[in-house]
Amino acid sequence: MNIEGLGEETVDLLFNKQIIRNFADLYELKAEQLIPLERLGEKSAINIIKSIRSSLNTPYHRVLYALGIRHVGETVARTIAGRFRSIDQLIKADIEKLTSIREIGPKIASSIISFFADEDNILIINRLKSSGLNFIAAEEKSGLNNRLEGKSILISGVFQKHSREEYKDIIERNGGKNTSSLAAGTSFILAGENMGPSKKKKASLLGIPVISEKEFLELINED
Repeated sequence: MNIEGLGEETVDLLFNKQIIRNFADLYELKAEQLIPLERLGEKSAINIIKSIRSSLNTPYHRVLYALGIRHVGETVARTIAGRFRSIDQLIKADIEKLTSIREIGPKIASSIISFFADEDNILIINRLKSSGLNFIAAEEKSGLNNRLEGKSILISGVFQKHSREEYKDIIERNGGKNTSSLAAGTSFILAGENMGPSKKKKASLLGIPVISEKEFLELINED
């Protein structure tokens, strides 16, 4: 959730002082609860509260990831958010609906169902909703499309126009799938500078195209 000032030591301190018991408690904190604590003080306390309030703007897929559902990493959370546009839709989803998503197998689907079957988790989610966290997907940005639909893409190297994380986001928003390893099913490699020679060699052996940053941006029609 990118809450600045809430490192491991501070969370331990809040927990040991019984100020928080779960992460929903964070959104009910007040600065006056934090100011008297050792190693904090007024300035740190106010900054933490501000950062907690700012985290209310975190996108739905990141909030899903932050819930800590077993086997649901950031990429899977984004995929789920694209199919189930609200947490309420996801809570109602059965095993068949979940496994109909390309990246969701029985293990992930069972983990999701088990998570939402726990009444304590539902209580926490309801509290987070009341605090204003975002559990509904925003409308897709204009100018994005499905040009990469069905394509599995590996990112390698250093880029000029966007960061690697930004390219991952662009790929998924245009219907593609990010992959972390080079295999026969990889559609192509998005290659920046300093791509490893061994990866180039393997791509050549597998017949997998390697496209440059410029070629990729032309492919998705980004100026």
